[in-house]
Amino acid sequence: MKISRRNLVFRGLATISCGAFCQLSDTTFGAETVNEKKNEVFFTLYPVGEVKRQRGTIKLRIFDQYRDALKGLNDFSHMFVLYWFDRNDKPENRNILQIHPRGKKKNPLTGVFACRAPVRPNLIALSLCKILSIKNEIITVDRIDAFDGSPILDIKPYIPSIDGEPEGVRVPGWLKG
Repeated sequence: MKISRRNLVFRGLATISCGAFCQLSDTTFGAETVNEKKNEVFFTLYPVGEVKRQRGTIKLRIFDQYRDALKGLNDFSHMFVLYWFDRNDKPENRNILQIHPRGKKKNPLTGVFACRAPVRPNLIALSLCKILSIKNEIITVDRIDAFDGSPILDIKPYIPSIDGEPEGVRVPGWLKG
């Protein structure tokens, strides 16, 4: 899915369909960064999986072609999950730059970069998740602020020396040295 930075910030996705993101499959999309006239830069995003909510459990299903990328993740206790706010992907939502957090008028008007609002120029979301189990291509996590079917863009391990050190975080031995 090619997305112009200028379109993201100023015009939203009026000319780009979100159909590729809204209908996930085990297929990937084209993979190049393209420089166009007027210094517009296009990025290609590859969903690597999808969020599955079933009977109170949260599972992240990683597509088969990315299964090998999970090697070693079970040595970590926590991970960051980046995903797409696909249900909010409307041009008008990409132009909202200030909101009252959590939709409450009593909260001060705040820029979207200073809160976790699902409306923003780029609908990239981030959740820190505790890994409960990893089996084959399925990661079970404690929580995530995502809907069933939300596309997963990336997973990054939580590393205390980089990300801070809250209690109860586990990392593999090679990272402690």
